[in-house]
Amino acid sequence: MNLATTMGASSSTFSKAVLAIFWGGLACGVLDIGQAFIVFGLLRGAAPVRVLQSVASGLLGAKAFQGGAGSAALGLTLHFLIAFTAAAIYYAASRNIGFMNQRAVLSGLLYGEMVFLFMNFVVVPLSAIHRVPPFTMAQLITGPIGHTFLVGLPIALAVRKFS
Repeated sequence: MNLATTMGASSSTFSKAVLAIFWGGLACGVLDIGQAFIVFGLLRGAAPVRVLQSVASGLLGAKAFQGGAGSAALGLTLHFLIAFTAAAIYYAASRNIGFMNQRAVLSGLLYGEMVFLFMNFVVVPLSAIHRVPPFTMAQLITGPIGHTFLVGLPIALAVRKFS
């Protein structure tokens, strides 16, 4: 194998990784924030700006709710950073655990649940919020139910498609 062949193979692998992470993260991010807008809007009367500010409150604390559009934009940025990070982690793990691509639906559903648990019991308590979110109907719908189908599953299917 010559250098050009080796470079082409690694370039192709890199391109597939970028596509898998991009599409998985984008789908996850759009679906997850969309359902948060709908559920928290319907069940709690929260406007989309308020939902995004709640994401930013993980970094800014209560000040995020006085930050207007700026803190909402920060919340949206952080939300998609988390979505793309979740996709990158799944992609990296799937390189070593063949089951994740062979059984993408099951793996994605389980991964979505793991993301929910990690976010709520590790990330949020360590953030500026400093607590486990309360268990409400909105939390149930957006969390254990929403994360399985709208976070883990799209990531797993994108990774399988582009791997």
